[in-house]
Amino acid sequence: MSTSYDFDTVIDRRGTWCVQWDGVADRFGVDGLLPFTISDMDFATAPEVLTALRARIDHGVFGYTDWQHEEFTSAIAHWYATRYGTTIDTGLLVYAPSVLSQLSQLLQMWTSEGDGVVVHTPTYDGFRKAITGLGRELRGVPLGDTAALERELARTDSKVLLVCSPHNPTGRVWTEAELAELARLAALHGVAVISDEIHADFVHGGRRHVPWTRVAGDGRWALITSASKSFNFPALTGSYGLVGRPADRTEFLRRMETAEGLASPAVLSLTAHIAAYREGAAWLDAVRAYVTGNLELVADRLNAAFPELGWEPPQAGYLAWIDLRKAGVEDDEALQRVLIERERVAVMPGSVYGAEGFVRLNVGCARSKVVAGVEALIRGVEAVRVAG
Repeated sequence: MSTSYDFDTVIDRRGTWCVQWDGVADRFGVDGLLPFTISDMDFATAPEVLTALRARIDHGVFGYTDWQHEEFTSAIAHWYATRYGTTIDTGLLVYAPSVLSQLSQLLQMWTSEGDGVVVHTPTYDGFRKAITGLGRELRGVPLGDTAALERELARTDSKVLLVCSPHNPTGRVWTEAELAELARLAALHGVAVISDEIHADFVHGGRRHVPWTRVAGDGRWALITSASKSFNFPALTGSYGLVGRPADRTEFLRRMETAEGLASPAVLSLTAHIAAYREGAAWLDAVRAYVTGNLELVADRLNAAFPELGWEPPQAGYLAWIDLRKAGVEDDEALQRVLIERERVAVMPGSVYGAEGFVRLNVGCARSKVVAGVEALIRGVEAVRVAG
């Protein structure tokens, strides 16, 4: 298979029931905006994955399916060994339709209504919805504020530390020492850890993702993730996780198979995961390099327009988390009005993640679209500054 991939050609996603493009009015109130929003990419998935999917479709039979087989579990083990230099125990694996469905099940297992779930801020809005939707209390601590973290973990009704590794929306990559300290504090206070690692494969700049398994110790923990973010197939559904304690794994599987009625996974998701993890490394390296170029373009254009920002690309991911406060943006609503009404673009406001004066710009797309987005953002900021 050729390792030359085309990310510059724009693929029209309109009319494909696409949340980012066709559903833009649901969040922004206006249709037809150029979107830089929900965290999927505009790229077709890896050709190697498409080849495997076509072969499976050609078989023609899509009956009930089992995920607990060597082809799937060994593909995951292969990925962790080759990508992260980590050996995993495949006997700890679980499967679920999505990472957030795993999170929901684990919270129901390990917490009760009213209990606290400690998360770093700013916070991915999916976490907020899952935690508060179950009647749990979200207890936010600013990234890097160890004193606040210890204070919240020490509360007797704080039951779970939810770690986003790498962090969404900031793109921060945790070092092994930082993760080990989180594990130590959680163990000290008897708090379970759930580590969402769905952005792990998009680490930039020679950094290396450290799976939670490397620091977990004997505490109660789970690692939840999927290949769907890296290889851009979330619509196939499907995620997997590692649950540290055998009894917890058994209970998780029981809940999924009985209470949730989800004993059979989506066969095309299994097919895609196996192909991605066995054959997709070259494509992933190529798309990550392309995204790195997109992020550098954003930095160049943004800092040329507003040198006071000194904006640097994130350590991981394809989501540019941009602090616009030094450029005079304090009011998310004012900037959003300009971006939507005048510039006709949809960019996620920082307030969604609890951080006014920021935006989250998705650059997992053709470079021509990135140029259009960052130039619209610059004009929007300039308009707000003039009006202010």
